[in-house]
Amino acid sequence: MSYQSFPSHLLEEAVAEFAKLPGIGKKTALRLILHLLKKPADEVTHFGEAIVRLRNEIKFCRECNNISDTDVCRICSDAERDHSILCVVENIKDVMSIENTGQFHGVYLVLGGIISPMDGVGPADLKIDLLENKVAKGNINELIFALSATAEGDTTNFYLYRRLNSYNLKMSALARGVAVGDELEYADTITLGRSIVNRVPFDGK
Repeated sequence: MSYQSFPSHLLEEAVAEFAKLPGIGKKTALRLILHLLKKPADEVTHFGEAIVRLRNEIKFCRECNNISDTDVCRICSDAERDHSILCVVENIKDVMSIENTGQFHGVYLVLGGIISPMDGVGPADLKIDLLENKVAKGNINELIFALSATAEGDTTNFYLYRRLNSYNLKMSALARGVAVGDELEYADTITLGRSIVNRVPFDGK
C-alpha cells in the first residue's frame, strides 16, 4: 500500500504522529498503529492516558534534575545513599545505566546535555548553575565526571573542572574502561560498573 493513499485520514494522522518519534519510520509507525487497532479499546485508552499523564505530571527533581514523580526524586531522598559523592551525567538514561551496575551509591546531577558548539549547546543551556550551587554548599567531597568519552564529553569535563577547581573537593572521571568515542548508554553493565569503581583523578589535563 502506498503511504500516500491511506484508507483513513485518522490512520494517516496517527501514523504521521508516530513517525515523528526517533528511529520510527512510516512503515514501523503503520505496523504499530495497526497493532493498537487489534487491541481492546480499554487497553488503547490506558496506553494513551499513560502518555498524557507522563507529559503532564512528570517532574524534574529540584536537587539533581532527574525525572521524578515528586519534587525530590527517590535517589536524592534516600538517606542510605552517600550524599557527599556527586556523579555528573549527561542525561537521565545515564543515571539508569549507572544504577543498573549496582556499583554506585552516591547521588547524581543531570546536566541535561553536554557542551557542543556544533549543536549550539553552550554552558548556559545546561544545569551547571545547579551543580555549582550544590558544590558551593560544602557538602560534596567528591565530584565524578561520568560523561560520554567523546570530544564533547571531554570538553564539558574540562569546563566543569576549570569552573569548580576553586572548591575544596576531589574530582574524578570514569576509568577508560568506557572506550573513547562511546556513548555511555551503550556501554555494557560490567564495563560501566568497573569504570565507576576504578574511577581516576581528574586534573584537567
